[in-house]
Amino acid sequence: MSRTIVDVHILQTVPPSNINRDDTGAPKSAVFGGVRRSRVSSQAWKKATRKAFEELLNPAELGVRTKKVVDALTDRVKAREESLTADQVWPMAAEIITAATGAKIEAPSRGSAAKGNRKGDADNPAAEPQAPQSSYLLFLSARQLDGLADLAIEGLGRKADPKVFVKEAGLKARAKQIASTRHSVDIALFGRMVADTTDINVDAAAQVAHALSVHPVDLETDYFTAVDDRNSDAESGAGMIGTVDFNSATLYRYAAVDIDLLTKNLDAGLTDGERSGAPVRRAVEAFIEGFALSMPTGKLNTFGNNTLPDAVIVKLRSARPISFVGAFENPIAHDTADGHVRAACQALAEHIPAVEGAFGDPADHTWIVRVGKQTQDLADLGDEVNLRDLVTRVGQAVEGRLEKRG
Repeated sequence: MSRTIVDVHILQTVPPSNINRDDTGAPKSAVFGGVRRSRVSSQAWKKATRKAFEELLNPAELGVRTKKVVDALTDRVKAREESLTADQVWPMAAEIITAATGAKIEAPSRGSAAKGNRKGDADNPAAEPQAPQSSYLLFLSARQLDGLADLAIEGLGRKADPKVFVKEAGLKARAKQIASTRHSVDIALFGRMVADTTDINVDAAAQVAHALSVHPVDLETDYFTAVDDRNSDAESGAGMIGTVDFNSATLYRYAAVDIDLLTKNLDAGLTDGERSGAPVRRAVEAFIEGFALSMPTGKLNTFGNNTLPDAVIVKLRSARPISFVGAFENPIAHDTADGHVRAACQALAEHIPAVEGAFGDPADHTWIVRVGKQTQDLADLGDEVNLRDLVTRVGQAVEGRLEKRG
């Protein structure tokens, strides 16, 4: 059966930077093709893409992933019932969240309470009380939180005991139904795992690979000092010294979106009269733009590595997703005076048609955004467009295919 897959391939050069650190503070890395490469984890770029969605989508189409889900639900209840105080809402909100997700809700630990309390620590009687929290991060859409707020308001309006209210016939089923429908774009794309209630899990429609440099990398270290502004001329030396690790790289980034699964995930969130293709198109367009333009923020103020991609290739497929990272299994020469972008583009330009020809799996359509002469070798792979046109054309193509399927 024909599928609809969108593949996104990006080459992006990042100057000295440390955008994704390991447990030692050094830039993450991996061995590929027998040599050490720079690596940026898929989690880091998915987080950056989700952050970009805040500028690209209506807040009603997004979700929140937090342990402070009782606070999030309480805010929605109080917005509609202004006479209620937070501590009046918390018990009902906690029971509703547990009914919907099965998650254990408990008072925050002494350490987290003290960290989040500006008035004092957990033992300070004057400290502000803290809402109970879930034991792990919960991912809920704005619409799901709105629906759960309706349930909480229903119980509060009846002045019901929260533990008794959630045991009423059908209440738990209603709560779980709210939590398993009307998914936000970010939940539909990146999925959701709820350990205690697996039947409300959401399979991710997007796959995001770890970004890898197309060439070997060397770890470098910057030794820095800071001078005390109030030191006199007689006081020599630095106020502090330190080191920070960094590298620079031309990265190959890859992601794929299963449009069929994305449609399934989003169908539960349709508003009255909205066509099935409309929310899917918005999600696809936001993902392409957000993934292409986002940047993980690790040490961003230190290095200012605000680059944009050298090239973006998007392919619309009918069979399966295909990564072309194999083009760089033989690493680009590390010491070339020509840089890495031109050679990387040459490698991709040779590898893509070779793979698609060997396996008889050409894309239905290919669009390319590229910058400068260094990327000229990619020009013949598809239709050259700018980013705005790319986003629009892919969105139109996806919506058109969905409409044909009816």
